[in-house]
Amino acid sequence: MIDVEDLIALVRNYNPRTDADLIRRAYAYGREMHRGQLRHSGEEYFTHPVAVAAILTEQRLDDATIVTALLHDTIEDTKSTFAAISKLFSGEIAELVDGVTKLTNLQLSSTEAKQAENFRKLLIAMSKDLRVILVKLADRLHNMRTIKSLPPEKQVRKARETMDIFAPLAGRMGMQWMREELEDLSFRVLNPEGRSSIIRRFITLQRETGDVVHRITNDIRIELEKAGIEADVFGRAKKPYSIWRKMQEKNLAFSRLSDIYGFRVITGSEADCYRVLGVIHQRWRAVPGRFKDYISQPKNNGYRSIHTTVSGRDGKRVEVQIRTREMHEVAEAGVAAHWSYRDGVRAQNRFAVDPAKWITTLTERLEADDDHTEFLETVKLEMYSDQVFCFTPKGDVIQLPRGATPLDFAYAIHTRIGNSCVSAKVDGIRVPLWTRMKNGQSVEIITAEGQRPQASWIDIVVTGRAKAAIRKSLREEDKGRFVKLGHELARVAFDHVGKKATDKALRAAARRLGLPDETELLARLGSAELTARHVVETLYPELATLTPIEEVDAGRAVMGLAPDQRWRRAGCCQPVPGERIVGITYRGQGPVVHAIDCPALAEVEEQPERWVDLHWTAGRHAPVHTVSLNMTISNATGVLGRICTLIGEQKANISDLHFVDRKPDYYRIIVEVDLRDVEHLHNVMTALEAETDVAQIERYRDLSRKP
Repeated sequence: MIDVEDLIALVRNYNPRTDADLIRRAYAYGREMHRGQLRHSGEEYFTHPVAVAAILTEQRLDDATIVTALLHDTIEDTKSTFAAISKLFSGEIAELVDGVTKLTNLQLSSTEAKQAENFRKLLIAMSKDLRVILVKLADRLHNMRTIKSLPPEKQVRKARETMDIFAPLAGRMGMQWMREELEDLSFRVLNPEGRSSIIRRFITLQRETGDVVHRITNDIRIELEKAGIEADVFGRAKKPYSIWRKMQEKNLAFSRLSDIYGFRVITGSEADCYRVLGVIHQRWRAVPGRFKDYISQPKNNGYRSIHTTVSGRDGKRVEVQIRTREMHEVAEAGVAAHWSYRDGVRAQNRFAVDPAKWITTLTERLEADDDHTEFLETVKLEMYSDQVFCFTPKGDVIQLPRGATPLDFAYAIHTRIGNSCVSAKVDGIRVPLWTRMKNGQSVEIITAEGQRPQASWIDIVVTGRAKAAIRKSLREEDKGRFVKLGHELARVAFDHVGKKATDKALRAAARRLGLPDETELLARLGSAELTARHVVETLYPELATLTPIEEVDAGRAVMGLAPDQRWRRAGCCQPVPGERIVGITYRGQGPVVHAIDCPALAEVEEQPERWVDLHWTAGRHAPVHTVSLNMTISNATGVLGRICTLIGEQKANISDLHFVDRKPDYYRIIVEVDLRDVEHLHNVMTALEAETDVAQIERYRDLSRKP
């Protein structure tokens, strides 16, 4: 673990004015808060926050960010609080630590709808203070570097989440080095054989051809010296994942890949960049269609560079990137360049762009979009896309992802232009709407009153903005007809399983599917975007055919106990499999298992020696875990019988029932139900909530039952 004085020395390398005492206090506080905690590898836990802080010093970040890294897990994993950090350090640091904690608590690898909603929250958190995501990315990078200590299934889940979310996010923020390392570390977990295969082929290629990188680097240097241009030249082989992705995209074998080497030329001025380009194109043949000028047309994240691919030695294609030193700083650090320090003052880099503008634009544009799937699709398209630059007839530049069409261009200008588009001219020539745009083309959109988007347009456009606008227009145009048809489809499907498609039932289904209301649910049924069977199974999953699964032995439902050690569930919180749990020991008996959020745990908060780390055994549990439900139901004939029947249909057993309050119109009852796990509980409560005669239902927790 890096010593505090060594960490301060790393900061002083770029910020001689650093507040060393602040870092020492944060280091000591973080170490004390994490005392006794260990990582999966067996190391002292505090080694992780220190490593994250060290990663951030490489990006020359300010003291507040370094301190946040040291404290980033204290609110979540220790007894520390927001108020304590605010008092001991500052409100700014407390806000940053709290922001990282909230990002950590987002389960980004869950279902698509939940993932989209969490992604929305992530973007909003980023827009408040970008240093939060810088700490989170460094946190994820160190976790991926040390991922081997995790169980295999957790490694895969974390690697997939990193590949889908954090790596492209790092790239979109201009931190390309971090994106490449995150991708490669994830690739090592997700496809170790594929990665090893790439590395073995590289070794074989190097043995056959020698050090190609060294030779080509020297060739470029010699040509630049002849032209009298001062510049630094660097070369490297591309990362295994980058090569693997290219092989998959182009469906090529390794032997047929050409541009597996990349070179950078760092110059002193922008004019020298174009002189270097001329020298390289004079010496080697340029590959058509592989030239990009991001100096005259920078990317949204501030990235500037000239990219060209040429045929080098032995006909091998190599990519050359040409940029100034200022541009290189932004290309390496991305958003961190906006916060970095040099010689004790905030570094001024005219090319550093705050990507909060991109985040704010994205969140504002999609703020009113209730369709979570479309939101996630749009975000991923924004993050993964490479870009082309096209011009309006007035000369304005429109940035689009690679593969975009004139329709995407029209929607990028305005939704109204896109909806009324009938044709387009590219460089003065009328072209089909499905034409793929190229860099530098001028596009004129031709519109007509009365034109409406067509269903086939969905397959033509590639941008999330265009897809969302087309779908919205199509839904609104025929919404009345779709709602009527959807209502009939729902009625038939519900009747088929002996249920009624009431407004309340449809409202409950819509809520569970992440839709705003039952009208939207019916519209999607009628337009075939949802199936009636899926809606029924969402409310009544127990009516679907289940594949028999061997049940977990009820006596071994909890892991983390000594052999033959007895345990019992706490009556106050009644934890069920799927919930986070902890054991509390009592003299002369086995531990009592509580849900991690049980209020009763506050009484033993100062007695950590009594806490036992427990978790539920993986698998399908027997329906023996009793949970109390507090229900208010109509006082009408047959209602109680229907409630009991409904619970039975969910394959749940009623072990007890008693009346708490009787009124002329309503009863309040406590029903004790035997369940398998938290999902079973959710299904039972959702089915009951959809029942018209159930006015209210909630989980009942009785603190008088605590041990």
